[in-house]
Amino acid sequence: MTTTSRSVRRRWWWALWAFLAVSAVGFGITSLGALVLGGEDASLIPIDPDVATHFLSILVHGLPGGVALLLGPFQFVRPLRVRYPAAHLLIGRIYLIAVVVAAVASFYAATVSLSGFSIQVAFYLLAAAWLYTAAQAYRTIRRGEVQLHRIWMIRNYALTFAAVSLRVFLITGTGVLMPAFPSLEFEQVYHASGWASIVVNVMVAEYFIVQRTVQPLLQRRQRREPAATPTLAPAPAAQGE
Repeated sequence: MTTTSRSVRRRWWWALWAFLAVSAVGFGITSLGALVLGGEDASLIPIDPDVATHFLSILVHGLPGGVALLLGPFQFVRPLRVRYPAAHLLIGRIYLIAVVVAAVASFYAATVSLSGFSIQVAFYLLAAAWLYTAAQAYRTIRRGEVQLHRIWMIRNYALTFAAVSLRVFLITGTGVLMPAFPSLEFEQVYHASGWASIVVNVMVAEYFIVQRTVQPLLQRRQRREPAATPTLAPAPAAQGE
């Protein structure tokens, strides 16, 4: 039964990883290609014509963000980490640098955004959490805390993958919800999609951390430390014996 359950969990893990990798590669190539080749017209975010550096900030955010999106899934494949540790380290450094550059640029892009206060707050929180989880991932691996590093990297990549989730929610909202509810406006769908991409991704990441990292560690620790059998204290000798 245990072997079967492990096999099922392994298949689910590889299915999830394949979905993650295909989505990241597909989104990264198409969106970045469109952004570079199409310019401002290809931008999902409305560009303020009065701010000359607005589109530049989108590019500075989108290009390294796309690099991080493409590299992330391969950092979670254990055989690659074990067989090619030097490559894992190099890719990890490139990933973290890309995240820092993209997150800093997103602060400015959110500040000059025309999309409204609600989505600005969402992007501010996303950028801050993006930087914080990246810093924690770097700090823990510098200390040799591999498991904690893995946990923080899962959290960080969940925030990186919010770019894909945002598009999925936005396409669903504009293609399904808006035709079904004509009173809905694009701005409402966009704001809801932005918040949902953060909240849903964080929840999925925390569930995955518990199921794939914390729970197996606790189970292994319990097997290594069998519960101590309680010992009964000897009964006091009867008086006069």
